[in-house]
Amino acid sequence: MGYKKIDPYFTFADIALKDSMDKNRCLTRLMDIAASIDWDRIESVLMNHYQVGGSKEGADAYPPILLFKCMLLQKWFHINSDPELESQINDRISFKKFLGLSFDNPSPDHSTFSRFRKRLSKNAMNKINSAILRQFEQKGLNINEGVAIDARLVKSASRPVSNKKLKELRQKHNTPEGKLDKKGKPKKFCRDLESNWTIKNDKPHYGLKEHTSVDINHGFILATTMTPASVNDTNYLPYCTVYSRHTKQPIEKVYADKGYAGAPNRRFLATNEIADGIMRKDSTTAKLTELEIQRNKKISKLRYIVEQYFGISHLHDAAKRARFTNIAKNKMDCWCRQTAFNITRGLKILKLTTA
Repeated sequence: MGYKKIDPYFTFADIALKDSMDKNRCLTRLMDIAASIDWDRIESVLMNHYQVGGSKEGADAYPPILLFKCMLLQKWFHINSDPELESQINDRISFKKFLGLSFDNPSPDHSTFSRFRKRLSKNAMNKINSAILRQFEQKGLNINEGVAIDARLVKSASRPVSNKKLKELRQKHNTPEGKLDKKGKPKKFCRDLESNWTIKNDKPHYGLKEHTSVDINHGFILATTMTPASVNDTNYLPYCTVYSRHTKQPIEKVYADKGYAGAPNRRFLATNEIADGIMRKDSTTAKLTELEIQRNKKISKLRYIVEQYFGISHLHDAAKRARFTNIAKNKMDCWCRQTAFNITRGLKILKLTTA
């Protein structure tokens, strides 16, 4: 099985719609993005990490770069389902132009998007993010001077259940009967059994936790992942730090709130020769000095940029609630949001797009 040849040939529809396309602001924005990013680098990563089936029979697969651009469109335009994405691509001139599809070429089927995300890996998405950030570095943006790390709670995609019921469902899920519905057929949809309970601000929360690191200079998302909500934030400072390095420039300093304070994290930073920007907190034997209080205030002013990204995600991408009941799918959704965010952020800083 090979890849489909997508030929964006010139049609009579292009001639008829030329005047209206010249005034299409959405098309102008997408064409600015298309012209400003070196897609060949991203395609090279995708071709090394994305494999289609080995069968010689059946239709050719869509090029992975086209499907990846579809994922970007889904995030940029806040499209919450794959069937809706398919419909929008078929309906919008600007989308087809960005993807390089002629007007008589239909969108990939919505099931193709799901299979594409499933075949991608964390390693592939990390390398794609690196390829994008290196392009911005080459255009003059300094990225690794400081990294701010934080976590946010994400509501589960399904209704919450008690810990007792959750335990019973998990045990049943691992049995043959647990994989069947009431009619004895394989379940198409299931309850989220990978979320968990936690307490924040004296309120119970059932869901997941997104751990994120952000570049303090420009607000790029450097690393992100998801865990059950019960996982302690402090455990993911090393992960976020390691996956934040995308250029040859070493990370100079890591900033984090009091929740990340502790000997293991400070030891990790010292071992890797990274400056410690973790806020101090009172101990059982001593309170903070005035100097430490002032230090905390300075760090707090630098850390706002992570909260800014969380706020944008909540407002525009419906990210308060997980999209899927499967944590692996939710991680991939996070990585797609990260990449889409970084592209628009970088081009806006460089004033290469009207977005």
